[in-house]
Amino acid sequence: MDTELHFLVVSDEPNLRSLIVSLLKEIGFVRVSEAENGEMALRTLNTTKYIGAPIEFIITDFVMPLMDGLNLIRSLRGDPELNHLPILMCSSHASKKNILDAANAGADDYIVRPINALSLLKKLEKMLAKLHIVTIDFPRVWPQNRMRT
Repeated sequence: MDTELHFLVVSDEPNLRSLIVSLLKEIGFVRVSEAENGEMALRTLNTTKYIGAPIEFIITDFVMPLMDGLNLIRSLRGDPELNHLPILMCSSHASKKNILDAANAGADDYIVRPINALSLLKKLEKMLAKLHIVTIDFPRVWPQNRMRT
């Protein structure tokens, strides 16, 4: 598995960021940055680009202060240098309207919280395979007993 992908996890909730970062690292994605809101995410994207470690995948929360997930996605999709990035939106709001709003803003997929290991891994596998980035071999990277959490 290509573990060199650089993820950016964006949420104002430290526990959610910590959970997602831990799950990513457990399956071998060791390059993970964090941001507390959309504005910080945009700064992080610019900083990492200039130091030669660009972000390659974004997981963002929906509701955040200063700049929410929808506005972050719109900003990214409007930027020719960043509009190619895969984006997974996560939210505790599972309404069809929110899912449609995320898709219309440019999110590649949507995951409903609470997030468990298996649901996150399945979304990542689907998105990365669709984008021809990497294939996750679940049995190899994630012990069977952990897939039930």
